[in-house]
Amino acid sequence: MIRDICKDEAFLGQKAEPATPEDLPIAADLLETLEHHKNRCVGMAANMIGVNKRIIAFDNEGTFLVMFNPEIVKKSGPYEAEEGCLSLAGVRRARRWKSVKVRWMNEKFQERVKTFTGWTAQIIQHEIDHCEGVII
Repeated sequence: MIRDICKDEAFLGQKAEPATPEDLPIAADLLETLEHHKNRCVGMAANMIGVNKRIIAFDNEGTFLVMFNPEIVKKSGPYEAEEGCLSLAGVRRARRWKSVKVRWMNEKFQERVKTFTGWTAQIIQHEIDHCEGVII
């Protein structure tokens, strides 16, 4: 189901609760909403659709990837970026890392670890900020 985009900064500023296998329907809605907005959006976190769970979905070099309970375990190469967001007005500055190693659970709740670089790493960092309640 395509959901409305949440723009409530008080809600977006909350730290997300851990996701569980019962949250798989939320991930499906997140993917459908991201697909609907793909012409102007490359990633979303569950709080952007009004659900306070630690789930993100993003364009991973042409295919969408969902991560449950993602966390950055290593980062390198800091730089300054400017980012927009469907939930927030305007463009905002953010400190990002060129390379991030991420640990997450897949849709079967199996642990995965992978290093992402460049644009994909930046998208992941933005969405994990949403999970942390960070409003850039």
